[in-house]
Amino acid sequence: MRELIDADRLPGQPRCTPEKLAAARSPAPFPLAGWTVPAWPRISVLADAEDRPYGIIAYLSWTDVRTGLICWVHAYEDPSALHALLGHALAALADCTWIDAFVSAPPGPLGPGGLPCTRRGATHDALVQTGFTGRCQGCYLHCVLPAEPPSAKLVADVFPCDYPPGHRLIIREAAEPVAEAVVSVEPDRTATVYWIETLPTRRHRGLGHKLLSQALALLAEQGATEVALVLDDAQQSASESRAATRLFRSFGFILVDQLWTYQHPRPQAARPGA
Repeated sequence: MRELIDADRLPGQPRCTPEKLAAARSPAPFPLAGWTVPAWPRISVLADAEDRPYGIIAYLSWTDVRTGLICWVHAYEDPSALHALLGHALAALADCTWIDAFVSAPPGPLGPGGLPCTRRGATHDALVQTGFTGRCQGCYLHCVLPAEPPSAKLVADVFPCDYPPGHRLIIREAAEPVAEAVVSVEPDRTATVYWIETLPTRRHRGLGHKLLSQALALLAEQGATEVALVLDDAQQSASESRAATRLFRSFGFILVDQLWTYQHPRPQAARPGA
């Protein structure tokens, strides 16, 4: 199964390990406040004629709101296998009035968050052909760290954090946090920038550049050779997105793919809470 997942691995995305595949079977967080019924992912495997795994899909549902989620699907981009897996999941989620797929999240060992629609065009097509509609949620960016990264001015306090396991960097002014980043390094030397943000009232002063410089230097010190991040366009204005893109490009990040999320409303059904 890990081979199936790693076959769709993007540059800078950590490899799947047995521990992380096991963690994917733990209860999913509640997507909205007030949803109280735990949701356990169900993982189904499609075998080939020689009984070897050829496709895998993970999905779940919240029975109190009749909403489902397809977390991820991998099948070597084989259209027939993808259709079989999606059909199986949709049948299992038949009682749901709304189904999401590839909901955006930070990059991890089981996927980059959304679906990289260009690199995984067969999966995109299979989702659309089975009734899903999609939209671009953000972009997956990647950079290779130089063998000897330049030293960075230490402007942020650094603290360990448990989730994600990594470090939090905070720039303060008069004891007030004004800029923050969260980063993590995997054993395979891939790294992720999970979060970087500057207070709106403190922007356009170079704090983001200083913070990212220190964060990348920290990752390099910890052995990282490449870094990935997701630029969430849906949470930013056009001007903010352009500014973030300029910042990341100045450090060597390049666009790998757009990330899409998908929805599948059932006929004559409205989304819960709409």
